[in-house]
Amino acid sequence: MTLNRPAESLRLDKFLWFARIVKTRSAAQALAEQGRIRVGGRVIDRAHAPVRVGDVLSFAQHGRVRVLKVEALPQRRGPPAAARLLYCELTSEGGQA
Repeated sequence: MTLNRPAESLRLDKFLWFARIVKTRSAAQALAEQGRIRVGGRVIDRAHAPVRVGDVLSFAQHGRVRVLKVEALPQRRGPPAAARLLYCELTSEGGQA
């Protein structure tokens, strides 16, 4: 009998897409493979790098640097409201709360 336990890690490209940080999975793969993302301060250059709860992701997007802390790992790509619960934005530029 197998149990459906939450995953301990998830591919970086899947997390970015599931969390709706990028619009397509291919865009997430390209972002990761270009070496433009850091996970815990370490430069990542592969889309299959593991992401775990508590990891801090930093990357440039739309002319600004975003720093996100992973709060949960999703099972699938859900609605935007659910996706926003997967991470916490650590940067507060532009008056965002």
